This record gives sequence, structure tokens and C-alpha cells, in this order.
Amino acid sequence: MTTRHDVVIVGGGLVGASLAIALERTGLDVAMVEATPAAAMPAVFDQRNLSFAAATVNALTALGVMQKLRAPAGAIQRIHVSRQGDFGRVRLEAADYGRDSFGQVVVARDFGEALEARLAELPRLARYRPARFVALGEETEGVRELRIDTEAGGQSLHARLVIAADGTASAVRAALGIDTDEHDYAQTLFVARVRAERAPDGTAYERLTAHGPTALLPRGDRHYGVVHGVGTGETEAVAALDEAGWLARVQAAFGWRVGRLLASGERSAYPIRRVVAQRLQAPRALLLGNAAQTIHPIGAQGFNLGLRDALTLAELLQGEADPGAAALLDEYAARRAEDRSRTLAFSDGLARLTCSDAPLAGALRSLGMLVAGNTAPVQSWLVGGAMGFRGQVPALCREAGR
Repeated sequence: MTTRHDVVIVGGGLVGASLAIALERTGLDVAMVEATPAAAMPAVFDQRNLSFAAATVNALTALGVMQKLRAPAGAIQRIHVSRQGDFGRVRLEAADYGRDSFGQVVVARDFGEALEARLAELPRLARYRPARFVALGEETEGVRELRIDTEAGGQSLHARLVIAADGTASAVRAALGIDTDEHDYAQTLFVARVRAERAPDGTAYERLTAHGPTALLPRGDRHYGVVHGVGTGETEAVAALDEAGWLARVQAAFGWRVGRLLASGERSAYPIRRVVAQRLQAPRALLLGNAAQTIHPIGAQGFNLGLRDALTLAELLQGEADPGAAALLDEYAARRAEDRSRTLAFSDGLARLTCSDAPLAGALRSLGMLVAGNTAPVQSWLVGGAMGFRGQVPALCREAGR
């Protein structure tokens, strides 16, 4: 049996689900291929803390997703960045730029539930779940064939545009023959919820060290979301620490800006690699989100970048008769080029520089911190990037409620 759709999104995670919601406005026949059964949540929707840039908050509000959050988000009213062993710091205040906040912190699980609630309101969306992508055919007569496995057996789909939103190890990307550039940062990030003597006051802290960042993010439940980077060789030892030992380690890396760390929730660990696709498109196919670029989470730009991918595509498809036309895919790649290249360069450069033990690296870092902490144009550039306003910004990102 073969079923035809205008757009088939492979992957029901953060970016895939967001794209499906954004495409509702286009009137296109859209389908999602999801590995997770209807009664379950994808593994990506766990207890990680997602930092939504202001542009992301604007867009998700306009799409009706933020309103579905059942747990309160934590506003990021200021950003404090420092590096262990170096001079200088960067402190940015949203109020100085006429903003209530630079963005919000949302727990991934809560976001997943909000996305699911919004997806359930889309009457035209076809969802194949649980289903597994098997193979991809060549373009024939304006469509591509996808073969999927479902509980009912194999099925063939025809799509005028196939979207690979199936993550870092994208099977669709591999089927398209698109190579990647990869770098192992030799780091593992541990994430957890922690309680401290001082409740969050809207400050997002990022403490950089030779082994990776340690960040404390202001959640909406009067706890902090902690992200603690360790060298790969230390991963097992840190995972084996009891709660007291874990808190002592984070305290030693972060310091005492929020007082003593008192309690921690369950920890999860994520090895960090950079995986960047060498191209974003193939005939009637596009890569989005982590399938297109998986970046170091320093600076919290990963999902924000992927959402801007999705929103740019949805904007381009509005009113288009053929969503997979070659000229349209070329236009998409052109529109995403500046934002993508600048974000990739910022993330990778910051991750490598902060961990470098080269003789001049410490002096360069300290000078950079001093300049960024005391120079208005540099701070404005950092603020624009932190809020997601780089390159050609999708219209939904510019103002909530549009």
C-alpha cells in the first residue's frame, strides 16, 4: 500500500514536532514518522533543561505551544559568564536592553508534553507511530518514496518533500549519502535538578573550566538545572558518586554564588560530539535540527538553531504549490547559511578555546572576558546571538503572538 503526502517528517522529537505544528498554517498534507508509540514520550523529552532564546519563546508562543506548558518556565533575566582560573567576567542584564528576559528555561519533559498537546489539535496531521524508517527511493515524477516498518507491517509513502529530523545519527541522512564532519570534544555532560541555599533570581550562570562548562539555569520550580562537563576519562567515576559527592564536585567547579548546593535529583549523562552535515539538501529532501548539525551545548544554541531551521522552512512553504521544488530548497539553504555558520563557529570556537591549555589561551580568554564585559558593542552582539536574532530571522521569532 502506498500513501502520498506533500511533506513527510521523519522524527518526532523537538524539531520534528515543532515543524509539524508550524506547517499547519500552510495547508499542506503533512505526515510524521515517529519511533515512539502513541502512549509514550520520545527519549529526548527527559529531565534536561532547555534554554529557549527570546526568539524561540516568541515563535513557540505564536504557535500555541508555550501556552500548553503545565509547569512554570524560568525567566533568564541576566547572564553571568566566567572561567575558572582566568580574569574577567561577562554579565548581561535583560533590563539594559529593554527586555524582561533573554529567554526561558523549560524542562524537556514538560516541553514534550506541551508539544504533544498541541499536535493533538492538528486534525490534518498524519502520524505513523510506532514506525521505523527503512529506506529511501530516488526522486521519480516529483516525489520520493520512503519505506517504513509499522506494527501492521511494511508500508510505502510518497512525499514531495522528505524532512530528516531524526537526530544526530540520522538514518535518512545516511540514506541520502550526505557525509558529515565530526569532532569528539572528549567531554560528557551530566545534567540534573539541584536545590541551593538561594533560590533562582533569574540569573543563568555559565562557569567555564578546562574540562567543560558548569552551568546553573533558573528553573520555574525554585530549583536550578545544572549542567556539569567532565572529561571522558572521568565519566564513570562521576556517575558512581553518591549525592553528597556529586554536589561537592559541582560546588567545587561552580563556586558559591548561590550558596551551598543542598540536594540533587537524578543525573543523566550525554557524551558530546560535533556532527555537521556537509550539505543540507538532496533532491526533494532536507536535513533539519540535529540531523543537520549537532553542536556543543555551550551557549545553549542547539535546539534554538534547529527551531529556526524549521520556522524558516515553514515560512518558505507558505503558499508554495510544490514544497520540494529545487529552487525552494536552494532558497532555504541560502537563508539558513548566515545563522548556521555563525552559530556553528561561535559554539565550536568557544568550546575549544575555553578548554585549551595552550600557553596563550589563558591570556586570550581573560582579554576576551574583559573586552566583552566592558564594551557595549560586543555585549550587544552577544545579546543578539543569545536571544536568537542572527541572520534572516523567521517572522514568528520576531514578536510573540504574531
